[in-house]
Amino acid sequence: MSAPRTGGPSVLVVGGGTAGHIEPALAVGEAVAVLDPTARVTAVGTPRGLETELVPRRGFPLELVDPVPLPRSVGGDLFRLPGRLVRAVRGARDVLRRTEADVVVGFGGYACVPVYLAAAATRGRVPIVVHEANARAGIANKLGARFAVATLAAVSDSGLDARVVGNPVRRSVATLDRAALRAEARKAFGLDPHAPTVLVVGGSQGARSLNTAMAGVAQEFSRAGVGVLHAVGPKNVDDAPRVNGDDPASVGPAYVTVPYLDRMDLAYAAADLILCRSGAITVAEVSAVGLPAVFVPLPHGNGEQALNARDLVAGGAALIVEDAALTPDYLRSTVLPLALDPDRLQNMSAAAVGGGSRDAAEVVARIALDAAGKARR
Repeated sequence: MSAPRTGGPSVLVVGGGTAGHIEPALAVGEAVAVLDPTARVTAVGTPRGLETELVPRRGFPLELVDPVPLPRSVGGDLFRLPGRLVRAVRGARDVLRRTEADVVVGFGGYACVPVYLAAAATRGRVPIVVHEANARAGIANKLGARFAVATLAAVSDSGLDARVVGNPVRRSVATLDRAALRAEARKAFGLDPHAPTVLVVGGSQGARSLNTAMAGVAQEFSRAGVGVLHAVGPKNVDDAPRVNGDDPASVGPAYVTVPYLDRMDLAYAAADLILCRSGAITVAEVSAVGLPAVFVPLPHGNGEQALNARDLVAGGAALIVEDAALTPDYLRSTVLPLALDPDRLQNMSAAAVGGGSRDAAEVVARIALDAAGKARR
């Protein structure tokens, strides 16, 4: 029997490809560092994903493994899978050894498959904690759950036998006091300090349908006394909605367009209502900060985004509208009156906070540290 290892626990947070896998991993990494300052947190991803940009910005070391997409049909990729998998698992095993991993916390995506298998095959096994952020579990997490000491999920009915803990969000969002930051936030964006304000976000690249619909009512929102902060996407700046300041009848709160938002905490604080997609991370952050929402699920894929939003909609914290139904008339008849109804917004905000989980990152971090502690004994 080997002697207990000295120093703090080594925690690997694994999730790559998209922000939906990376952000909860980094949020849990932050929570681990707060709960146990002696812990060594390492992020694991692949060379192809956003993690190569996002992880270094957040100050965590990054280890890379080969991605292993699991083919969904018979073809050349299926026959090449065994060789790819063996090489990727070998590389993941090297990462576990270099980092002296005490626990693996996986969030799905291509990076997780080889790490889960390497952890399960390691002598004495490195414990695995799985967290599923989406309403429908992916193949990687279904695999990881077979070996996990704890399986967690953001929402119920994800397809995993899991404890529902909510979705981990970064500390700057989880601890955000919107009211306290509102004046600073509105000043930073050039927004009216007192007008009801709508935040419009279509993701990092913007969303054409949201941009087009808002262009049809920009003047009306301003004339009605509603300010707007609209992240249109870097490629859509030239076509961004505008209010005609030369028209005396249009004088009202500013309609501010930006290519993208680096400070989402400030954007959330500036807003009374958000119009946005319903990716898992967006839904989690909106809920954590208590921001009433109108969700417009991405019309592609397997309907996952609509499922992500269902609990908040059912609880009265949000509305949902199909992408094809997001028209200027819908914004005029539904979103504008909502923005002008402070009592309803207050009730929706309370429902959002009640339906979310600000402490999800801490909950997952505690489970991971407990598993690491048991492994080190």
